[in-house]
Formats: sequence, C-alpha cells, structure tokens
Amino acid sequence: MFSRIKKAYQLFKRIDFEQLDKLSQKVNLPRVMDAFSKLDDNQFNALMRMLRGGQPKRELPPINGDFYELHMRLSEEDRALQLKVREFMEREIRPLVNHYWLRDEFPFEIIPKLAELNICGLTYDGYGCAGKSSLMEGIIAMEIARVDASVATFFGVQSGLAMGSIYLCGSDAQKQEWLPAMQQMKLIGAFGLTEPEVGSGAAGGLTVTARKTENGWLLNGQKKWIGNATFADVTVIWAKDLADGEVKGFLVRKGTPGFEVEKIKGKMALRIVQNGLITMTDCLVEESDRLQHANSFKDTSKVLQLTRAGVAWMAVGCARGAYENALDYTRKRKQFGKPIASFQLIQNHLVEMLSNLTAMQTLVYRLSELQDNGMLRDEHASLAKVFCTLRTRDIVSQAREVMGGNGILLEYDVARFLADAEAIYSYEGTKEINSLIVGRSITGFSAFV
Repeated sequence: MFSRIKKAYQLFKRIDFEQLDKLSQKVNLPRVMDAFSKLDDNQFNALMRMLRGGQPKRELPPINGDFYELHMRLSEEDRALQLKVREFMEREIRPLVNHYWLRDEFPFEIIPKLAELNICGLTYDGYGCAGKSSLMEGIIAMEIARVDASVATFFGVQSGLAMGSIYLCGSDAQKQEWLPAMQQMKLIGAFGLTEPEVGSGAAGGLTVTARKTENGWLLNGQKKWIGNATFADVTVIWAKDLADGEVKGFLVRKGTPGFEVEKIKGKMALRIVQNGLITMTDCLVEESDRLQHANSFKDTSKVLQLTRAGVAWMAVGCARGAYENALDYTRKRKQFGKPIASFQLIQNHLVEMLSNLTAMQTLVYRLSELQDNGMLRDEHASLAKVFCTLRTRDIVSQAREVMGGNGILLEYDVARFLADAEAIYSYEGTKEINSLIVGRSITGFSAFV
C-alpha cells in the first residue's frame, strides 16, 4: 500500500501549488489517496498509465517478407547488390509506376537508369556481363517484381529471353555485335515465339514459316504477345523451316521491310509492358542474322528453361510486394479504435500469406542452386513455375481481402499486384502445361496430346 501511495504522490507532486489548490476544490484528496490504496494491481497500473498520458508508443517490428532470413546465405557483395537494386526500385520506380500502369505506357526514362545498375545479362560470361550466379539473377528478378512486375517482365525479356537466345544459340560474331550493347541497354531486344493461335503448342505447331532463298530467309506469319516488340531494336523470331520442318531462330532488325508491329491494347495486367502483334510479310532476313546454333525446338527449349526459373522468382517478388504492402496497411488502418492488424482474423490471413511466401522462397533458392550446379532439369523449373504462380495468386487475393475496399484502388499498389499475378500465372507455360512436364517426369508417361 505504501508503495502505491508513494507512486501516486510522485505523480501529484509534479502539479504546482496553484493547480493543487484548484484540484482540492474539486475532489477530496484524502479520499482519492484512500481509493488508490484499494485498487488491485491491474486497476492501479491501468490508472497510472492513464494519468501518465496513456501507453508509450508501440515499437513495431520491421516489415520483412524474408521471414527465414535467406539473404544471410549471400556473400556481402551479393547482399549489397540486392539492397542496391531494392533502393533503386523504391527511389526511381515506385513513385512513377502507377502513373504509367494506368495509362498503358512505358517509362522510357528508366532504361538508362537501369543500365547504370549493371545487372543486365548478369549470369553470362564476357560481353560486359558480370558472370554472377543464377541465384543472384533470381534475387534481382524478385527485387524488381517486388515493386512492379511489368518492369520485371521488361527486364526479363531483355536480359533473359532476348540476350539468352543470342548467348546460347548465336555465333561468335552475333554475340559480339549484340550482347555488349544489350548488356548496357543501349539496344533493346524482344523474343517472338507465341503466335495468335499457338501458345502452349509451340513445340510442334509454329505457323510462322521461314523459306531459304539465294538472298536470305523469307519469314511469313504472325507472332502475338511479344513484350518490348513495339520499340525493340532486335526481335528474336522463331519460325518453322519449310525445307526440313525444324524450328530455327532469326534476328530481325528494327525497320526491316515486311516486319510490322501493332501494339496490343486493353490488357488488364502488366500494362506497362508493351506487347505487340507482329505481322511478317516476305520479311527478308540475311543468313548472317540466322541464329547459327538454333536448329530445332530443343535449342529454343534451352532458352525457355534458362528463363522459366526467373519467372518463378518473379512470382515470388510479386507475392512479396503484395504481402509487405498488405502488412503495412493493416498496421496503419484502424477500425473499432484499433489497428486491424491486432485482430485475429487479419493476423490469420497475414500468417497464411507469409507461410506461402516463405515456402516459395525456399523452393526457388533450391531451384537456383540446382541451376548453378548444372543439375537443373525442365521438370525442376516447371514445378517451381506451377507452385509459385499458384501461391502468388493466393497471396495477392488475401492481400486484397485484408485491405477491404481500398484493395481495389491503384494508389495502394495491391490492386496492381492482383492483376499482374494473372499474367505471370499464364506466360512461360500455363499451369497445365508445366504440370504435364512434371507429370511426365514422375510417372514415365507423357500425357501430352
């Protein structure tokens, strides 16, 4: 009892005599002190907190989607590069991305700024490329997609599909001509495989044809959904050779006669990516611009395997961005006088999101380790693409849910992640096609038509 009265006295003695005189006119101070002595511990402590001006400001934990601290597996140099890319995305991209996404336009001013990061063609040896691990390539894809999946897709087409086609299938002369300038992003590339009527069946059903003549190769047909196509300096076109029926690759330069690109409009996802419908009418490509080591769809598949792991990482980035934005929102948004993050149902959603995100992260880390050790198989990349894009869908949906009506507003970012996740789910092989690749591996039976 004495200790409680002492605490109360210490509180009251901060009041000057004039205030104390006014207080004594309103209340019976002896009775107040007696009441203090009769309070139980919880009541007394609550009253003291109230008299001190309420509870001290709560120190909340940092928002961090890397719950298992996987970044600790990186070297100091690689961790510094990861944080450098993250800082760039927060400073240069986040402030402008919603503006361009809404208007279905590309922010060309970011290209020289991206180039300064020196991350294009990260895993290739030579040609100005850094020769880094596949793990770092994946982490960078995640960091870019964590802020915006459209910019990550643009970068993936440039650094992965376009440069990768030349790096894996080009001659030495072609590599020397294109790769250094593409690594510096002075030249932009596109990758033309998908067609208006041919998506999942590209392995055996390309309708774009290539016919060899004495002047070169004549390409005819259409490609659809080709990212960067509206402004690319070079587009890799995959076409069926009429002579032997095999798929071959061609480097079509910007401005080549017979090569027309129409921008695809009305997309609900990846709106910053400038996808094109390409029409080729007797488009003449010289023999020197045929990819010299692309002689069948197996060579095309090497490029796709190289980049499919990157799409799984991109899905992780999209999911992480949605989760971190949702967590931040729920800690600030108040209902019933409390942050909604303090309610059980919201915490359950957040934990489910984090569980899926953490499972995705550990999977793609192992996937990149297999790739760096030369052990990556098609079914490994396909399983990661299936699982990560499925779980990303779940995460962005729950992120939108915990944000209520604000979840559909672009200003809160999650609406953009929600829409973009649908595109990531479909490209680089649908869930069904990648499932059949894995199914063939584990059963020994091919279920493809």
